[in-house]
Amino acid sequence: MTGRRRPSSPRPFPRALVAATAATACTAVLASLLSACGSLPGAPGGSGEKEPLTVMTWAPVDTKATNMPGMPAMAEAYARWVNSRGGLDGHPLKVVTCNEHNDSVAAARCAQRAVDAKAVAVVGSYSQFGRSFISPLERNGIPYLGGYGVSDEEFASPLSYPVNGGQAALLAGNGRQLASVCERVSLVRPDTIQGDQMPALLSAGLADGSRAAAKDVRAPEDGTDYADAARRALDGVGAATGAADATGAAGTAGTAGTAGTAKGAAGTAKGAAGAAKGAGGCVTATLGERTDTFFDSFRRLQPDGSKVRIASVLGSVGQALVDRTGGRAGPLEGAYLTGWYPVASDPRWNPMRKVINDHAFGDNRIDPADPGVQTTWIAYTVLRAVVERLGKEGVEDITAHTVQQSLDRSAQAVDTGGLTPKLRWRSEDMLAVQDFPRTVNALVTYQAVRDGQLVAAKEGFVNVAGTLEKPRADG
Repeated sequence: MTGRRRPSSPRPFPRALVAATAATACTAVLASLLSACGSLPGAPGGSGEKEPLTVMTWAPVDTKATNMPGMPAMAEAYARWVNSRGGLDGHPLKVVTCNEHNDSVAAARCAQRAVDAKAVAVVGSYSQFGRSFISPLERNGIPYLGGYGVSDEEFASPLSYPVNGGQAALLAGNGRQLASVCERVSLVRPDTIQGDQMPALLSAGLADGSRAAAKDVRAPEDGTDYADAARRALDGVGAATGAADATGAAGTAGTAGTAGTAKGAAGTAKGAAGAAKGAGGCVTATLGERTDTFFDSFRRLQPDGSKVRIASVLGSVGQALVDRTGGRAGPLEGAYLTGWYPVASDPRWNPMRKVINDHAFGDNRIDPADPGVQTTWIAYTVLRAVVERLGKEGVEDITAHTVQQSLDRSAQAVDTGGLTPKLRWRSEDMLAVQDFPRTVNALVTYQAVRDGQLVAAKEGFVNVAGTLEKPRADG
């Protein structure tokens, strides 16, 4: 054919065909990548993502006694933060939480949940029932890292790695703090097995300051009225309680008005004398969440003009309680407090505060000044350091056993940013503390309530290891 060929113009493909062709091409490329590399970088199960790490954090929530909802809430916020940064050395962190209910059976169930979840550690948790939770953990080799420090097992089990000195350090430290300002001390504490250890520990600190042993005042852990305990505490430091009111009332009720007036005057004089005798006396209370209830009863019974000073430990009293009870005009103004860590306003807490601000999403369970929240932050800081250390050693399979081995054997101490001394749990790092052989940190801080704020009463840490290592009389 000799005619001129008509130029052809490309016909448009149907859209569906274009999409199908693109999908086929993409599938081919994907298949090629999978064939060459095994999986896409960063895809689940691929070379870009390591196996997730599961940990457990438990604490009592919504109970009639001590509650620590901020601890599991802090753990969850920490997981969101660390996962936003690529996880723990590339391992996504999964936090499982459990309500311990302040109950031995529930504590054991939480421990079993950790076992069932194949947790590599229980981190930053609170429970008084060490006997219930430690056995399941020991049988399955799961480390208990950074518990709050209220059970003996936390300082005895080879699977426990405490980050603070626990109740023992707080009580001994509180005794030493009060020895410098108090001639006589009453201790109001829960009538529990854990509470039974408190008088000897506080008195050990008092003895370091050449003071007599504290008056032991037992009180119900979940009481709603502590008038009787307050009365016994005041009497223990030489301050009369209610003498004026009771005697005056009896006199007024008498048939002879003059006699009643005289008895009332005598009662007033007796009350004034009691207040004067209270000078130099201190009442310290460690009743957890019920401490504020005790101090309310104490305030109502304390004689006018009484010179009795009050004290406690962090965890029983904190900034939130000071604010709630009136701040500088409240009953806790001037109180002496002993804690494990720097005051909440210390800049060393700024990294924790940033995580809370950015990843807690306004969760009001988390109080940055709460020692439970602070302990949880420190415990997860340790976990992160351990996992990163294992990664540098070439350990990819992070298990409870590898975490335990690293905690037991590593000569490299964990830096917590100055919130504690550098921490290490080799046998040579343990202090020679009677009944608490796993103690590696016996530092405390002295704090006080001034102008409605918790401030440092003494700069830096105070080491109470010497006090704890001395033999103590029982109870």
